[in-house]
Amino acid sequence: MNLHLSGHGERYAVEQCLLAFFPDERPVFPPGPPAPDADGVESRLLRGAARVTAVTVIRLGGRVSRGAAYAPAGAADDAERTRAWRYALKLSFYRAACRATGRRPPWGALTGIRPAGVALRVLRAGGTRAQADRLLRDRHRVFPRQRFLCMEAAEAARAAEATLAPRDVSIYVGVPFCPTRCAYCTFVSHSVEKAGALLPAFVRALVREIEVVGALCRSLSLRPVALYIGGGTPTTLSAAQLGEVTAALAARFDLTALREYSVEAGRPDTVDAEKLAVLRGCGVTRVSVNPQSMRDNVLAAVGRPHTAADVRAAYVLVRRAGFPVVNMDLIAGLPGDTPTGFAASVAEVLAMDPENVTLHTLARKRGARLTRPPSRSDGIEVISSNPSGFRISPSGSDSVETISSNPPGFEISPSGSDSVETMLTGAYDCLAGAGYRAYYLYRQKYMAGQFENTGWAKPGAVGLYNICMMEELHTVIALGGGGVTKLVDPARGRIERVFNPKYPYEYLADFERVCENKARIRRFYETCSNPR
Repeated sequence: MNLHLSGHGERYAVEQCLLAFFPDERPVFPPGPPAPDADGVESRLLRGAARVTAVTVIRLGGRVSRGAAYAPAGAADDAERTRAWRYALKLSFYRAACRATGRRPPWGALTGIRPAGVALRVLRAGGTRAQADRLLRDRHRVFPRQRFLCMEAAEAARAAEATLAPRDVSIYVGVPFCPTRCAYCTFVSHSVEKAGALLPAFVRALVREIEVVGALCRSLSLRPVALYIGGGTPTTLSAAQLGEVTAALAARFDLTALREYSVEAGRPDTVDAEKLAVLRGCGVTRVSVNPQSMRDNVLAAVGRPHTAADVRAAYVLVRRAGFPVVNMDLIAGLPGDTPTGFAASVAEVLAMDPENVTLHTLARKRGARLTRPPSRSDGIEVISSNPSGFRISPSGSDSVETISSNPPGFEISPSGSDSVETMLTGAYDCLAGAGYRAYYLYRQKYMAGQFENTGWAKPGAVGLYNICMMEELHTVIALGGGGVTKLVDPARGRIERVFNPKYPYEYLADFERVCENKARIRRFYETCSNPR
């Protein structure tokens, strides 16, 4: 869909708003003004002496829908003014799109990857849960269930934050290999079928990077409190290769303060007793065994060459190896799945009794092989988390500052039974009933129904790394293929990123630069007053 901006350059904010209401569209920013009566979106920011006015005009099939919102022309500083103007642009889009589509997305006018950050800022400032909930409801129009998830994640982040010292960090190790590539996957990963010959050289380079960065962290007195080996599927490595990598980590980093050591063993066809013995022997405390579904027909549809029986067998091996925390992932909205089938997968996973369960919503990204057109069963066309439906009319609070040519009032129906919403709602209820609590969440582009991914944990078993990484509570130092180091200075709200090459051949070809770039970690800590 064509997006025309006037008076501002907030492409990302407008693009995110577009995807919330029109998830099958891809943004196009053509030069020049829109052609008369052409379908598309105009997003304008008009600046006056006392206030700015954000106006969005959506033209679809000859129908015109408009929305407007306002913000002060001045603010305490540039950052505050930018936030206020950006919010006005998003709210104007939200109002116009509600009228254009007759729908409200569950996250309202709130966009971005980390929605819990809104509530977390309120709690940090001394506000209450009720105040944060009202902000999400009244300012951002977020639905009740999503507000609840936000508050749970924000409180978990606040609790984790209170335990962190200034020199605490997390370590991420990226192993960008999998046995094969799943149809929905957009993670940085190469299949062993295509890139297996690079594995020995990759492990040697990774060990060398561990040596360089470990020495740097020791010289800066940085203490890893969480260590996460992800990918890809790290257990694609052999037992000997896993032993080489974990031995280097133990030798080069000061792990005396380590509270959590996680490894993704997501593909059950990569798990065996020998590898698990290596991991448990080096102190790994948390392992992920990720079925994504416990229905064989769904697994086949997304190209996962294992069965539900293989998942059960891998889970038994992990339990026998003695890992104290096990995580299992499920994805709502996979092709061939139904609410009944997904509910059966959730029930079977809960019967295994893992300490963590992560619920993902299918995201259809261009990098994935899964490119079939979406259907109602994926929750794309109907977006609602109000089981009884509701009506919003132009006299309601959502239209106070709205200009509209639409007829008065519109219906928002509850989603159909065969939808991602039904899958997620049932899963959330089952998890809460089994004693799990949501502790982190995030959103992605192109997610079915514009819902969310959530991590759930039993009491005392939250994933510290997941919280610190998602809410950017402290520095995460990343090694290996596709790793992104985030250097966090909370005192000044400053974040710097250092990128490793994404793919194994790039990582190997540019390895000297990989090591040289890590010098930015020292420069960052030498210039920060109270880094974390």
